[in-house]
Amino acid sequence: MAKKDYKTIELPAKYTPKKSEPYMCPEQLAYFYNILNTQKEELQSGSDSVLNAVRMAEKTESVGVGDESDNASYNQDITWDLRISERNNKLLQKINAALARMESGDYGYSVISGDEIGLKRMMARPLATMTIEEQEEYENRR
Repeated sequence: MAKKDYKTIELPAKYTPKKSEPYMCPEQLAYFYNILNTQKEELQSGSDSVLNAVRMAEKTESVGVGDESDNASYNQDITWDLRISERNNKLLQKINAALARMESGDYGYSVISGDEIGLKRMMARPLATMTIEEQEEYENRR
């Protein structure tokens, strides 16, 4: 029997991974794949609007519309939008890394020990790369 491709599986609308299923079976992978791709699409569409807002603010400022207070507000808006864009780019990189781990068969397993991260943790944080214990140890060392 051919292995199911998680990218093409159509899940029931109310599907949620269950502990009774084999860990990271094709259905569970499809569930996380859909979540990650939805987040990725939202970030990519959001980054376009952030860049457009920055461009519009820069154009308005260069035309000389408004007083010093308006210009300061524009600059603050540009800085804020750029921070959001930077944050979103980092999140997008994490999503792409998770999708790559999924492709390689490592998704859901710790990058440190190779142990199962656990379904409960993956559902709470689909980008998790370590078990809870490893994450706590990592944070305590920082």
